[in-house]
Amino acid sequence: MMSDAAPNAVILSAAKNLSCALFALAARRETLRSAQGDPFAVGIVMLAIVAALAGCRAGADTPQGTAERFVDAHYVDIDLAAAKPFCVGPALAKVEEEQRLTSGQVIDESTRKPRVHYSLLEKKEDGADRVSFMFEGSIRVEDAGTFTRKWMVTTRKEADGWRVSNFDEFE
Repeated sequence: MMSDAAPNAVILSAAKNLSCALFALAARRETLRSAQGDPFAVGIVMLAIVAALAGCRAGADTPQGTAERFVDAHYVDIDLAAAKPFCVGPALAKVEEEQRLTSGQVIDESTRKPRVHYSLLEKKEDGADRVSFMFEGSIRVEDAGTFTRKWMVTTRKEADGWRVSNFDEFE
């Protein structure tokens, strides 16, 4: 069960993401007006906007940042090798088993990958060294429609930083 503080954390996270997006949109509108006609200036403005939006993401050294980077590698990019460094314990064993089961299956540019988007639904802190996150993913497969999954990702504080200690998928 998620803590009573979880809705506040989700609201704060959503508010931060929304404010970052609104800031970037406003900055883009104003700076594009002043840069009109100068392709170099427009390129610099776009680069600045991308950098600003990248700064809106949770830091890699935080529980949420670790969980998000794991979800990106595992579910969005479908790159088990990239997901593995984020894992310890049961999560590491699961990723290694997935690697074993998919060995010989090449995923390259010709592979039809699904488009995956996700959002944080809940956050639950269990002491100072364990935090769980419930994400909801929307998976769109070309010519096969869209479906959703929920992913519970548990992080724990290790000597070298936050790591994913377990994860599960639900319909």
